[in-house]
Order: sequence, then C-alpha cells, then structure tokens
Amino acid sequence: MRRRWSFYMDLLPIAVIIGNESSDMGLLTLYKAATLQGMNNHVFVAYAYAVGTFVLFPLTLFRSRVVPPLSFSIICKIVLLGAIGCSTQILVYIGIDYSSPTFASAIGNLVPAFTFMLAVTFRMEKLAPKSRSSNAKVIGSIISIAGAFVLTFYKGPSIMNSYTHLSSPLHETIGFLKSEDSSWAIAGILLTAAYFLASLWYILQVHILKVFPDELTLVLFYSITATIISTTVALLAVPNASAWKIGLNLSLISIVSSGIMGKLISNLVYAWSLRLKGPVYVTSFKPLQIVISVALGVMFLGDTLHVGSIIGAIIISIGLYGVMWGKVTEQIEEVVGGLDSPSTENLPLLQSWRTETFENKTNINV
Repeated sequence: MRRRWSFYMDLLPIAVIIGNESSDMGLLTLYKAATLQGMNNHVFVAYAYAVGTFVLFPLTLFRSRVVPPLSFSIICKIVLLGAIGCSTQILVYIGIDYSSPTFASAIGNLVPAFTFMLAVTFRMEKLAPKSRSSNAKVIGSIISIAGAFVLTFYKGPSIMNSYTHLSSPLHETIGFLKSEDSSWAIAGILLTAAYFLASLWYILQVHILKVFPDELTLVLFYSITATIISTTVALLAVPNASAWKIGLNLSLISIVSSGIMGKLISNLVYAWSLRLKGPVYVTSFKPLQIVISVALGVMFLGDTLHVGSIIGAIIISIGLYGVMWGKVTEQIEEVVGGLDSPSTENLPLLQSWRTETFENKTNINV
C-alpha cells in the first residue's frame, strides 16, 4: 500500500506534467497555424475559455463531493487568478503572433527562475545556503535554464535531416517555426511579461488551494472569470462581427482543442500538481517545452536535428534531476527532523515519506 501511494505521490505527477507540457506545445503549434488563416487572437482566447467553461460546468454541477465553503476573500482571489491567467494567455498568443511557438517555449524557460524567486519571496520555498536540498534546487533550476538556452542558440553539426521523408505541403503550411520576418524584440518583451504573470499565477493558485482544496471548483470559477474578462477585452478590441465567425476549419479545431485540453484539462492538471508538489517543482518541467518543440519540428515539420539539440536535452535532464532530488530530500528532512536516521543519499530518487500527506491521502482530489 505504501509503495502504491509513493507511486501516486511521485511518479504519477511527473508523467502527467510531462504529458501536459507536450499537449501545450501541440496546442500552441495548432493555434499558430490557425492564426495564419486569419483567426484573431483575442477572439480565440474568448472562445477557448468559453468552451472550457461550458464543458466543465456540468461536471462540477453533478458531482457528489461536498464543496468547501467559499468566502468572499477566496472569491476575490479566484477572480484575481482569472485576471492574471487571462492576461497571461492574451500576451502569450500576441507574442506568438510576432514570433513562433519555439521562440515562446525558449522564453518560457524563465518561468522556473521567476517562480523560484517569487516562492522564496512569499516563503513557500526554503532557501538555506548550507542545505543540500536548497542548493540542489537552485543549481538544478540554473542548469535546466542553461540547457534550454544551449538547445535554443547552439546548433552544431546536423545529425538527421527529415526533409527526405516528409511531404512538402505540411512543411509549407506550418513553416512559421522558421520565420525570420517576425518582430522578435516585441515578442520577447511581451512573452517575458506573460511568463512573469504565469509565475505569479502559479504562486497565487497554491495560496488559494491551501485554504480551498478543491481543484475542480477552483478551475470552474477561474474559467468563468477568465471567460468574462477575455470576452470583454475581445469585444472592445475586435468590434467587427465578421471576425467572430468561425467556420468548419482549422480555427474551430484549434478553439475546441485548446478549450478542452488547454483551458480545462491543463488547468486541472496544474491545480492538482501544484497542490501535491508546489510551484517550483511543477515549473521546473517548463524547459522540456523547448525539447518537445524541437522533437515536433523534426517529426512533423521537416526540421533538422542538430548536435546542440541533443546536448541541450541532456543538460535539461540533469537539471530536472537536481530539482527533483532537492525536493524529495527536503521532504525527507522535514519528516526526519532532528532525529538520528540513515543517510538519505541512497534512498530512491522519488521516494516520499511525508506523514501528513500520507494520512490525508483520501482527501486529495484527482
């Protein structure tokens, strides 16, 4: 039983978060392709949030679990969460319009650094210079970010060229990933601001979940707030009624996919993972987005695989290992406390023995 719970606490979040990051990159790629066919980004955000809310509402309404009491303070914080999340989405999509999903994923490597600084500022993370766990988290985060930038800016010799086995129409349709005409400076500023807000979004969500441990209700109210805000912004920014007409094309596929996978399932995954593992752990997987982006480019877009991509991916993996080791060691140290105990160096990487979490396992809502 203990081993099964250890799997739930440690291995399952890793698999879910990696899957979520892969899904997000696929959705960004699909969004960019849709905007090339004329879809407006403000309209897209409004529709996507509306779809997510529409699907989630009946799931929340007809469930049997008792919802914790909602105070005015919690409602205000959820509204603020919705405003921050909606603003982040709008800025990210505008930034992608000026650049590409690959560039956005590269700038997204700043999220772990921003989140770690905010977590330390709000005392959600301990920063002890003499602690092995703290040093591992800091060094691991730095290594991951460094690896992502190596992967982004260093190519090196080519290993595999996929042009020979991919059809040219697909590559031409989504050739924006190699665009050199975009306003990269503007995109960089917008995306940096967006990812700082995203880090704040993670921190605020963890704060809310501590007093309101119900991920489904939280995401529902968040989605409703984001839908109202994004729709208002879109109506002011895009008064032309023709821009709101969506046909049976790639735009509709992008909106529905993003609404269900991105605005609904992704937010539920983040809420569950944040309550289970905390903001620093969850955001430490963000550098994987650039690896996923390169892999998608090689497999589906005809990009060439370079040595730099392999080196960068290896460095990112080492950094993630350091962050996870630091988090697990910190959890073990909290349980052991000042008692004499065997060294934790030989314990499995993902083994967690937090007594409080184990006793309250039945209260966790997947």
